[in-house]
Amino acid sequence: MNRRLDLSSSQDGSSYGLKGFVRWFLRSLGDLNPWHNIKLWGRNPKQDILAGATVAVISVPMAMAFGVASGLGAATGVWGTICGGIFVGLFGGSTVGISGPTSPKVVQLAMVMKDHMLPDGSPDLTYAFTLVFLSGIIVLLMGVLRVGRLVYYTPYSVVSGFMCGIGVILIVLEINPMLGVPSAPSLREAILGIPHALANLHWPAALISGTTFLSILAWERFRPKRLQWLPAPLVGLAVSIAMAAGLPLEVEMVHMTSGLPKLYLPDVSQFSQMIGPAFALAGLCAFDSLLTCLICDTMTEDRHDSNRELFGQGIANMACGLVGGVTTATATMRSVANIKCGARSSLSCLTMGLVMLALMLGLAPYASYVPMAGLAGILLKVGIDILDYRVLPVLRRLPLTDLICFFAVLALTLWTDLLVAVGVGLAIAFFRFVQEMGELYGPEVVSLAEAPLPWPGEKDLPEEFKRHVLILHQEGPMFFGLSNAIYNTMECLVHYDVLIVRMGRVKYIDLSGAYLLEDLVLRAHSLGTHVIITGLNFPVRDRLEQLRVLERIGQENVFDRFEDAVERAKELYQNGQLRSQRQKEPALAAS
Repeated sequence: MNRRLDLSSSQDGSSYGLKGFVRWFLRSLGDLNPWHNIKLWGRNPKQDILAGATVAVISVPMAMAFGVASGLGAATGVWGTICGGIFVGLFGGSTVGISGPTSPKVVQLAMVMKDHMLPDGSPDLTYAFTLVFLSGIIVLLMGVLRVGRLVYYTPYSVVSGFMCGIGVILIVLEINPMLGVPSAPSLREAILGIPHALANLHWPAALISGTTFLSILAWERFRPKRLQWLPAPLVGLAVSIAMAAGLPLEVEMVHMTSGLPKLYLPDVSQFSQMIGPAFALAGLCAFDSLLTCLICDTMTEDRHDSNRELFGQGIANMACGLVGGVTTATATMRSVANIKCGARSSLSCLTMGLVMLALMLGLAPYASYVPMAGLAGILLKVGIDILDYRVLPVLRRLPLTDLICFFAVLALTLWTDLLVAVGVGLAIAFFRFVQEMGELYGPEVVSLAEAPLPWPGEKDLPEEFKRHVLILHQEGPMFFGLSNAIYNTMECLVHYDVLIVRMGRVKYIDLSGAYLLEDLVLRAHSLGTHVIITGLNFPVRDRLEQLRVLERIGQENVFDRFEDAVERAKELYQNGQLRSQRQKEPALAAS
């Protein structure tokens, strides 16, 4: 039988050690080179370049809006888009994904930065970009360690609650900018400050933001067929610029400088203070990016490389930290737009980044014509679009567990850390799954007198003997979800002289399952009950031998066939090695 190579141990149980890990690590790095993407650029270069340029136009207003929403300035959003486009285009794992600032990561960064302001009220940029750089290192290591496939195990109730929570946060946080009052530093303060914002409404800003929002809605609804290529956010941006320039309205404008970016060297001394927030940003980057890649796979019938995508996102976020860009991930709406424009390779993502770089180096001064209220109107539409309209109409029909998971993730997303919300949602779904699997694969526990015996010698067994033999028949995986059933079996051992554990249909046993079996054996021995095990396949036997569980049972009590196990029990009975006859009738164990 072929054995799967396990990095942690060799066939004789010895450790591969540091050298094996280093070889595996270097091989992982070698698999994540840019040539994999570059060789695909010849598929459809003309259409890819056109798609990338179109997405760059779409990305301009959103990049500036996300930069403003982060509290770090419009330019940081643009530089984040540039880094995401160039480096993910080279190293990413999706052929059609577009990288840049996304609402979940921007909201998370803004929430972190509210506690790291300078005495003059401005954000601590060194802290911000060091945090982004450190999160990039973590994401890169996640790619190298190949944890990207875990995204496939995320329940939809977690995804839906998370996205709805992000949408609500973005909508609420844009209320103040739309009304022309200073932005609230947190969701709670934004909600509590709504009456004050309404009382101090600056009507020119409200007029621009409202008109921008309505123009986006109208364009999506009534767009002429010959102008299908023109994105709605760009139309909204043009409307807001025209209103600010053509009407006598005094509103706050975007401030952004052109030229090469300022370099921000990471402050290594602050790394220890940033571990928590950095892991939060890294986790959001992985979750947001890989979820978008799954959506792209569905639309293109392609399959992304999750680990390569994380590797590219890690490099992009490290670059963002160096040049002063807001944190990035694979962006859903821009990726969908890229697909609609006919992109077929990551050349479109690279083109988008290069076009944005050219705009930043030469056209940044024109950003002063963009009103802040117009960006707020664009972000309001983004927040509304993020809400999950697949689940919201059927909330009342969801199973109770999924409903609890959805609202738990939604509430925690709104009031605590976004990554904590996802973690709690996964925990709820995980424990519910374990419970269901434990019930599905729970062992069948009966006495030998009740069990059908598939061999001719059945009638030769004394009834008194059969009543003192307990059979535990396990099918499927033996894992920690069976704890309750195994402990129930332990309570019944006092009534039996022999326990036969049938494991012929157990294909997998984890560490918890192995130790549950050992606990069962120890409990049986303490009561004077003999334990016989039968039907072990090679991987399960190997695992139990490595953990020395079979030593507790004894090789003389380990058999391949159930019939041989019964013969062993009969031998013990005939030799008088069982406990004396009990006064009470044996009770069946509850499964």
